[in-house]
Amino acid sequence: MSLFVSLSSSTLHSPSFSSSSSSPRDKKNEMHRMVDWWGLCAALASSSPYLVLLNDLLLIPIWHYVLAFLTISFAFLYYFLEFHFLHDLFTGFRGCPVTLTYHSSSHIYHDVVSKCRILHSRYLVTPWLSSPHVQTAFLSIFGRPPLFNYRRQLFHLSDGGTIALDWLLNSDVLGNNFDITTAIPKDDINPIVLAIPGLTSDSESASIKHLAFNTAQKGWNVVVINHRGLGGVPITSDCFYDAGWTEDLRAVINHLHHEYPNAPLFVVGMSMGANILVKYLGEDGDSIPVAGAVAICSPWDLLISDRFLHRRLLQKIYGRVLAIGLQDYVQLYSRSIRDFDHHAIRLLGKFETVDTYYRHCMEIILCTDGVSDPTLIK
Repeated sequence: MSLFVSLSSSTLHSPSFSSSSSSPRDKKNEMHRMVDWWGLCAALASSSPYLVLLNDLLLIPIWHYVLAFLTISFAFLYYFLEFHFLHDLFTGFRGCPVTLTYHSSSHIYHDVVSKCRILHSRYLVTPWLSSPHVQTAFLSIFGRPPLFNYRRQLFHLSDGGTIALDWLLNSDVLGNNFDITTAIPKDDINPIVLAIPGLTSDSESASIKHLAFNTAQKGWNVVVINHRGLGGVPITSDCFYDAGWTEDLRAVINHLHHEYPNAPLFVVGMSMGANILVKYLGEDGDSIPVAGAVAICSPWDLLISDRFLHRRLLQKIYGRVLAIGLQDYVQLYSRSIRDFDHHAIRLLGKFETVDTYYRHCMEIILCTDGVSDPTLIK
Protein backbone atom coordinates (compact mmCIF):
# COMPACT_ATOMS: atom_id res chain seq x y z
CA MET A 1 0.00 0.00 0.00
CA SER A 2 1.50 3.31 -1.07
CA LEU A 3 1.29 6.45 0.95
CA PHE A 4 0.48 9.65 -0.96
CA VAL A 5 0.97 12.91 0.87
CA SER A 6 -0.09 16.26 -0.51
CA LEU A 7 1.34 19.32 1.23
CA SER A 8 0.38 22.90 0.67
CA SER A 9 2.92 25.69 1.07
CA SER A 10 1.42 26.63 4.40
CA THR A 11 2.08 23.16 5.87
CA LEU A 12 5.74 23.05 4.89
CA HIS A 13 6.71 25.11 7.90
CA SER A 14 6.87 23.73 11.40
CA PRO A 15 4.06 25.13 13.62
CA SER A 16 5.14 27.43 16.41
CA PHE A 17 3.50 28.77 19.50
CA SER A 18 2.01 32.20 19.36
CA SER A 19 3.70 34.80 21.48
CA SER A 20 0.37 36.38 22.43
CA SER A 21 -1.51 35.17 25.40
CA SER A 22 -3.87 32.31 24.70
CA SER A 23 -6.13 30.12 26.67
CA PRO A 24 -5.04 26.66 27.86
CA ARG A 25 -7.33 25.17 25.26
CA ASP A 26 -5.56 27.05 22.41
CA LYS A 27 -2.14 25.93 23.67
CA LYS A 28 -3.37 22.36 23.74
CA ASN A 29 -4.55 22.62 20.11
CA GLU A 30 -1.18 24.01 19.05
CA MET A 31 0.59 21.11 20.76
CA HIS A 32 -1.59 18.68 18.85
CA ARG A 33 -0.76 20.43 15.55
CA MET A 34 2.99 20.16 16.26
CA VAL A 35 2.70 16.46 17.02
CA ASP A 36 0.76 15.99 13.80
CA TRP A 37 3.52 17.90 11.87
CA TRP A 38 6.36 15.68 13.09
CA GLY A 39 4.27 12.61 12.47
CA LEU A 40 3.71 13.78 8.91
CA CYS A 41 7.45 14.28 8.42
CA ALA A 42 8.17 10.80 9.76
CA ALA A 43 5.56 9.30 7.43
CA LEU A 44 7.02 11.17 4.46
CA ALA A 45 10.55 9.97 5.31
CA SER A 46 9.39 6.39 5.72
CA SER A 47 7.77 6.54 2.29
CA SER A 48 11.12 7.45 0.55
CA PRO A 49 14.31 5.51 1.46
CA TYR A 50 16.38 8.17 -0.34
CA LEU A 51 15.24 10.77 2.16
CA VAL A 52 16.19 8.45 4.99
CA LEU A 53 19.62 7.92 3.40
CA LEU A 54 20.09 11.65 2.85
CA ASN A 55 19.16 12.36 6.42
CA ASP A 56 21.73 9.80 7.63
CA LEU A 57 24.45 11.17 5.35
CA LEU A 58 23.92 14.65 6.74
CA LEU A 59 24.76 13.29 10.17
CA ILE A 60 28.30 12.29 9.09
CA PRO A 61 30.94 14.96 9.91
CA ILE A 62 32.34 16.82 6.94
CA TRP A 63 35.94 15.86 7.72
CA HIS A 64 35.01 12.20 7.15
CA TYR A 65 34.09 13.10 3.58
CA VAL A 66 37.35 14.98 3.12
CA LEU A 67 39.32 12.00 4.40
CA ALA A 68 37.46 9.61 2.08
CA PHE A 69 38.06 11.89 -0.90
CA LEU A 70 41.79 12.12 -0.18
CA THR A 71 42.05 8.34 0.25
CA ILE A 72 40.29 7.61 -3.05
CA SER A 73 42.37 10.25 -4.84
CA PHE A 74 45.59 8.79 -3.45
CA ALA A 75 44.63 5.27 -4.54
CA PHE A 76 43.69 6.48 -8.02
CA LEU A 77 46.93 8.43 -8.54
CA TYR A 78 48.99 5.58 -7.09
CA TYR A 79 47.76 3.11 -9.70
CA PHE A 80 47.31 5.63 -12.50
CA LEU A 81 50.92 6.85 -12.23
CA GLU A 82 52.19 3.30 -11.56
CA PHE A 83 53.87 4.03 -8.24
CA HIS A 84 55.61 1.15 -6.50
CA PHE A 85 56.60 2.87 -3.26
CA LEU A 86 54.48 0.58 -1.07
CA HIS A 87 56.01 -2.49 -2.68
CA ASP A 88 59.49 -1.08 -2.02
CA LEU A 89 58.48 -0.26 1.55
CA PHE A 90 57.16 -3.73 2.30
CA THR A 91 60.32 -5.30 0.85
CA GLY A 92 62.54 -3.12 3.03
CA PHE A 93 63.77 -0.98 0.11
CA ARG A 94 66.00 -3.86 -0.98
CA GLY A 95 65.31 -3.20 -4.65
CA CYS A 96 64.84 -5.70 -7.45
CA PRO A 97 67.55 -8.00 -8.77
CA VAL A 98 68.76 -7.43 -12.33
CA THR A 99 67.65 -10.34 -14.50
CA LEU A 100 70.03 -11.38 -17.27
CA THR A 101 69.16 -13.66 -20.15
CA TYR A 102 72.16 -15.18 -21.91
CA HIS A 103 73.57 -18.37 -23.36
CA SER A 104 75.64 -20.36 -20.91
CA SER A 105 78.53 -20.62 -23.38
CA SER A 106 78.48 -16.96 -24.44
CA HIS A 107 82.00 -15.53 -24.40
CA ILE A 108 80.51 -12.02 -24.23
CA TYR A 109 78.95 -12.81 -20.89
CA HIS A 110 82.04 -14.46 -19.42
CA ASP A 111 84.46 -11.83 -20.76
CA VAL A 112 82.39 -8.67 -20.28
CA VAL A 113 79.05 -8.95 -18.50
CA SER A 114 80.31 -11.16 -15.67
CA LYS A 115 82.80 -8.43 -14.77
CA CYS A 116 80.21 -5.61 -14.62
CA ARG A 117 79.27 -5.33 -10.94
CA ILE A 118 76.29 -3.10 -11.60
CA LEU A 119 74.61 -5.85 -13.65
CA HIS A 120 74.83 -8.21 -10.68
CA SER A 121 73.52 -5.79 -8.07
CA ARG A 122 69.97 -4.77 -7.20
CA TYR A 123 68.03 -1.88 -8.71
CA LEU A 124 66.39 0.55 -6.29
CA VAL A 125 64.73 3.73 -7.47
CA THR A 126 64.73 6.94 -5.44
CA PRO A 127 61.79 6.38 -3.02
CA TRP A 128 60.01 9.67 -3.72
CA LEU A 129 60.41 9.11 -7.48
CA SER A 130 59.02 5.58 -7.47
CA SER A 131 56.97 6.16 -10.62
CA PRO A 132 58.30 6.19 -14.19
CA HIS A 133 55.94 9.03 -15.07
CA VAL A 134 57.01 11.16 -12.11
CA GLN A 135 60.64 10.51 -13.05
CA THR A 136 59.97 11.71 -16.59
CA ALA A 137 58.25 14.87 -15.38
CA PHE A 138 60.92 15.53 -12.76
CA LEU A 139 63.80 15.24 -15.23
CA SER A 140 62.04 17.40 -17.81
CA ILE A 141 61.64 20.17 -15.21
CA PHE A 142 64.72 19.89 -13.02
CA GLY A 143 67.13 17.84 -15.15
CA ARG A 144 69.03 20.84 -16.50
CA PRO A 145 71.74 19.76 -18.93
CA PRO A 146 75.34 20.94 -18.51
CA LEU A 147 76.38 24.06 -20.39
CA PHE A 148 78.91 23.56 -23.17
CA ASN A 149 79.34 24.10 -26.90
CA TYR A 150 79.73 21.45 -29.57
CA ARG A 151 82.08 21.48 -32.52
CA ARG A 152 79.88 20.99 -35.58
CA GLN A 153 80.86 18.97 -38.61
CA LEU A 154 78.52 18.75 -41.61
CA PHE A 155 78.59 15.27 -43.06
CA HIS A 156 77.37 14.80 -46.64
CA LEU A 157 75.84 11.46 -47.59
CA SER A 158 76.01 9.72 -50.96
CA ASP A 159 72.31 10.35 -51.77
CA GLY A 160 72.67 14.11 -51.30
CA GLY A 161 71.51 14.15 -47.69
CA THR A 162 73.23 16.20 -45.01
CA ILE A 163 73.51 15.49 -41.30
CA ALA A 164 75.33 17.27 -38.49
CA LEU A 165 77.98 15.57 -36.39
CA ASP A 166 78.40 17.45 -33.12
CA TRP A 167 81.69 16.81 -31.31
CA LEU A 168 82.62 17.22 -27.66
CA LEU A 169 86.28 16.46 -27.02
CA ASN A 170 87.70 15.50 -23.66
CA SER A 171 89.94 18.57 -23.89
CA ASP A 172 86.82 20.78 -24.06
CA VAL A 173 85.72 19.51 -20.66
CA LEU A 174 89.02 18.84 -18.93
CA GLY A 175 90.91 21.81 -20.36
CA ASN A 176 90.63 25.47 -19.46
CA ASN A 177 90.13 26.87 -22.96
CA PHE A 178 87.69 25.95 -25.70
CA ASP A 179 89.30 26.23 -29.13
CA ILE A 180 86.90 25.35 -31.93
CA THR A 181 89.80 25.01 -34.39
CA THR A 182 91.34 22.15 -32.42
CA ALA A 183 90.79 18.82 -34.13
CA ILE A 184 91.43 15.22 -33.17
CA PRO A 185 94.78 13.97 -34.51
CA LYS A 186 94.51 11.18 -37.05
CA ASP A 187 96.59 8.90 -34.86
CA ASP A 188 94.65 9.66 -31.66
CA ILE A 189 94.06 6.58 -29.51
CA ASN A 190 91.43 8.00 -27.13
CA PRO A 191 88.13 6.10 -27.44
CA ILE A 192 85.32 7.71 -29.41
CA VAL A 193 81.67 7.37 -28.37
CA LEU A 194 79.07 7.85 -31.09
CA ALA A 195 75.67 8.80 -29.60
CA ILE A 196 72.42 8.24 -31.52
CA PRO A 197 69.43 10.30 -30.22
CA GLY A 198 65.82 9.20 -30.13
CA LEU A 199 62.83 9.91 -32.36
CA THR A 200 62.56 13.70 -32.01
CA SER A 201 65.82 14.34 -30.14
CA ASP A 202 69.09 15.85 -31.29
CA SER A 203 72.40 16.83 -29.73
CA GLU A 204 70.73 19.54 -27.61
CA SER A 205 68.38 17.18 -25.76
CA ALA A 206 69.07 16.91 -22.03
CA SER A 207 69.77 13.17 -21.99
CA ILE A 208 72.27 13.42 -24.85
CA LYS A 209 74.07 16.39 -23.28
CA HIS A 210 74.37 14.60 -19.95
CA LEU A 211 75.74 11.53 -21.72
CA ALA A 212 78.22 13.56 -23.79
CA PHE A 213 79.47 15.67 -20.86
CA ASN A 214 79.91 12.79 -18.40
CA THR A 215 81.64 10.64 -21.03
CA ALA A 216 84.02 13.45 -22.02
CA GLN A 217 84.89 13.92 -18.35
CA LYS A 218 86.18 10.33 -18.36
CA GLY A 219 88.70 11.28 -21.06
CA TRP A 220 86.76 10.02 -24.08
CA ASN A 221 85.75 11.97 -27.19
CA VAL A 222 82.05 12.12 -28.03
CA VAL A 223 80.27 12.73 -31.31
CA VAL A 224 76.49 12.98 -31.67
CA ILE A 225 74.85 12.06 -34.97
CA ASN A 226 71.80 14.25 -35.63
CA HIS A 227 69.10 12.62 -37.72
CA ARG A 228 68.17 14.12 -41.08
CA GLY A 229 66.25 17.35 -40.69
CA LEU A 230 67.17 17.72 -37.00
CA GLY A 231 69.84 19.71 -35.23
CA GLY A 232 69.10 22.81 -37.29
CA VAL A 233 70.17 21.19 -40.59
CA PRO A 234 67.56 21.25 -43.38
CA ILE A 235 66.60 18.19 -45.39
CA THR A 236 68.64 18.19 -48.62
CA SER A 237 67.41 14.94 -50.20
CA ASP A 238 64.19 12.98 -50.63
CA CYS A 239 65.16 10.51 -47.89
CA PHE A 240 63.92 10.71 -44.30
CA TYR A 241 65.22 8.86 -41.30
CA ASP A 242 63.09 6.22 -39.61
CA ALA A 243 63.40 3.51 -37.00
CA GLY A 244 64.84 1.05 -39.51
CA TRP A 245 67.09 3.37 -41.55
CA THR A 246 70.65 2.19 -40.90
CA GLU A 247 72.40 3.64 -43.96
CA ASP A 248 73.30 6.95 -42.27
CA LEU A 249 74.69 5.21 -39.19
CA ARG A 250 76.70 2.81 -41.33
CA ALA A 251 78.19 5.66 -43.35
CA VAL A 252 79.16 7.63 -40.23
CA ILE A 253 80.72 4.62 -38.50
CA ASN A 254 82.79 3.78 -41.59
CA HIS A 255 83.86 7.44 -41.85
CA LEU A 256 84.96 7.60 -38.20
CA HIS A 257 86.87 4.34 -38.48
CA HIS A 258 88.61 5.56 -41.63
CA GLU A 259 89.53 8.94 -40.12
CA TYR A 260 90.62 7.62 -36.72
CA PRO A 261 91.69 3.98 -37.22
CA ASN A 262 93.57 3.79 -33.91
CA ALA A 263 90.72 5.07 -31.74
CA PRO A 264 88.36 2.40 -30.39
CA LEU A 265 84.81 3.22 -31.46
CA PHE A 266 81.82 2.68 -29.18
CA VAL A 267 78.18 3.39 -30.07
CA VAL A 268 75.31 4.31 -27.73
CA GLY A 269 71.71 4.50 -28.97
CA MET A 270 68.71 5.85 -27.07
CA SER A 271 65.08 4.98 -27.70
CA MET A 272 64.57 4.91 -31.48
CA GLY A 273 68.31 5.47 -31.89
CA ALA A 274 68.79 2.23 -29.96
CA ASN A 275 66.50 0.43 -32.41
CA ILE A 276 68.56 1.74 -35.34
CA LEU A 277 71.74 0.61 -33.60
CA VAL A 278 70.42 -2.87 -32.82
CA LYS A 279 69.21 -3.32 -36.41
CA TYR A 280 72.60 -2.21 -37.73
CA LEU A 281 74.38 -4.71 -35.46
CA GLY A 282 72.07 -7.48 -36.62
CA GLU A 283 72.51 -6.64 -40.30
CA ASP A 284 76.32 -6.34 -40.37
CA GLY A 285 77.21 -8.86 -37.67
CA ASP A 286 80.90 -9.24 -36.84
CA SER A 287 82.10 -7.24 -39.85
CA ILE A 288 81.74 -3.87 -38.12
CA PRO A 289 84.52 -1.58 -36.83
CA VAL A 290 82.81 -1.19 -33.45
CA ALA A 291 84.46 -2.17 -30.19
CA GLY A 292 81.23 -2.06 -28.17
CA ALA A 293 77.63 -0.92 -28.30
CA VAL A 294 74.89 -0.07 -25.80
CA ALA A 295 71.18 0.15 -26.60
CA ILE A 296 69.20 2.15 -24.02
CA CYS A 297 65.40 1.79 -23.86
CA SER A 298 65.03 0.30 -27.32
CA PRO A 299 61.42 -0.33 -28.42
CA TRP A 300 62.55 -3.73 -29.84
CA ASP A 301 59.16 -4.67 -31.36
CA LEU A 302 57.50 -1.63 -32.98
CA LEU A 303 54.26 -3.52 -33.57
CA ILE A 304 53.81 -4.18 -29.85
CA SER A 305 55.10 -0.70 -28.97
CA ASP A 306 52.45 0.85 -31.23
CA ARG A 307 49.71 -1.12 -29.50
CA PHE A 308 51.17 -0.19 -26.12
CA LEU A 309 51.04 3.55 -26.90
CA HIS A 310 47.29 3.23 -27.45
CA ARG A 311 46.56 1.05 -24.42
CA ARG A 312 46.13 3.57 -21.60
CA LEU A 313 45.52 7.28 -21.28
CA LEU A 314 49.06 8.10 -20.14
CA GLN A 315 50.62 6.17 -23.00
CA LYS A 316 48.34 8.01 -25.42
CA ILE A 317 49.63 11.29 -23.97
CA TYR A 318 53.23 10.21 -24.60
CA GLY A 319 52.36 9.27 -28.16
CA ARG A 320 50.63 12.60 -28.70
CA VAL A 321 53.64 14.52 -27.37
CA LEU A 322 55.98 12.62 -29.72
CA ALA A 323 53.64 13.31 -32.64
CA ILE A 324 53.68 17.04 -31.82
CA GLY A 325 57.47 16.93 -31.81
CA LEU A 326 57.43 15.48 -35.31
CA GLN A 327 55.47 18.49 -36.59
CA ASP A 328 58.65 20.57 -36.22
CA TYR A 329 60.44 18.03 -38.38
CA VAL A 330 57.83 17.81 -41.14
CA GLN A 331 54.93 20.23 -41.63
CA LEU A 332 52.36 17.48 -41.27
CA TYR A 333 49.63 17.38 -38.65
CA SER A 334 49.55 13.99 -36.94
CA ARG A 335 47.42 12.81 -34.08
CA SER A 336 49.79 9.98 -33.19
CA ILE A 337 53.05 8.33 -34.19
CA ARG A 338 51.14 5.75 -36.22
CA ASP A 339 49.29 8.52 -38.04
CA PHE A 340 52.61 10.17 -38.95
CA ASP A 341 54.10 6.85 -40.07
CA HIS A 342 51.05 6.20 -42.22
CA HIS A 343 51.08 9.54 -44.05
CA ALA A 344 54.84 10.09 -44.25
CA ILE A 345 57.19 7.17 -43.55
CA ARG A 346 55.03 4.54 -45.25
CA LEU A 347 54.85 6.53 -48.49
CA LEU A 348 58.49 7.64 -48.56
CA GLY A 349 59.73 4.16 -47.71
CA LYS A 350 57.31 2.55 -50.18
CA PHE A 351 55.85 0.23 -47.54
CA GLU A 352 52.48 -1.36 -48.20
CA THR A 353 51.17 -0.74 -44.69
CA VAL A 354 52.40 0.80 -41.45
CA ASP A 355 52.65 -2.68 -39.91
CA THR A 356 54.89 -3.71 -42.81
CA TYR A 357 57.19 -0.82 -41.95
CA TYR A 358 57.19 -1.80 -38.27
CA ARG A 359 58.14 -5.39 -39.14
CA HIS A 360 60.93 -4.10 -41.37
CA CYS A 361 62.43 -2.19 -38.42
CA MET A 362 62.70 -5.22 -36.15
CA GLU A 363 65.88 -7.19 -35.71
CA ILE A 364 66.20 -10.06 -33.24
CA ILE A 365 69.25 -9.80 -31.00
CA LEU A 366 70.00 -10.77 -27.40
CA CYS A 367 70.08 -7.68 -25.14
CA THR A 368 69.19 -6.52 -21.64
CA ASP A 369 66.99 -3.54 -20.79
CA GLY A 370 65.70 -1.49 -17.88
CA VAL A 371 62.21 -1.17 -16.44
CA SER A 372 61.82 2.54 -15.61
CA ASP A 373 60.91 3.95 -19.03
CA PRO A 374 57.18 4.89 -19.01
CA THR A 375 56.87 4.02 -22.71
CA LEU A 376 58.71 0.73 -22.40
CA ILE A 377 56.74 -2.52 -22.65
CA LYS A 378 56.90 -4.44 -19.40
